[in-house]
Amino acid sequence: MPGTTVSRGNIIYDWLIAPSLTPVEVAASTAAEQSFTIQGLQAGDVASINCNVAQTAGIGIGNVRVASANTLTVEFTNSTAGALTPVSGVYNIIIQRPETGTVQTSAV
Repeated sequence: MPGTTVSRGNIIYDWLIAPSLTPVEVAASTAAEQSFTIQGLQAGDVASINCNVAQTAGIGIGNVRVASANTLTVEFTNSTAGALTPVSGVYNIIIQRPETGTVQTSAV
């Protein structure tokens, strides 16, 4: 039976924040990462996001990550033939901070 030496840990903090974000225009048929400053985020934090109101038709949210301390990046996708701007306003963001400061590579 295979084994692993991957260290494991727990989520030490798990909280919901609701900042107001103002995304910029996304070009047609593309995905673009946009950065937002959110104080208190740390490298290694895990984030998930959803918009508090209806999103602009044709805009989707792809990857979201904490790129560095105090910096959240959100990938907005535009599936249309024209440039679109994601909706501005409150976004609900769940932040999870691993006990070890890093996300482990295995759950087994």
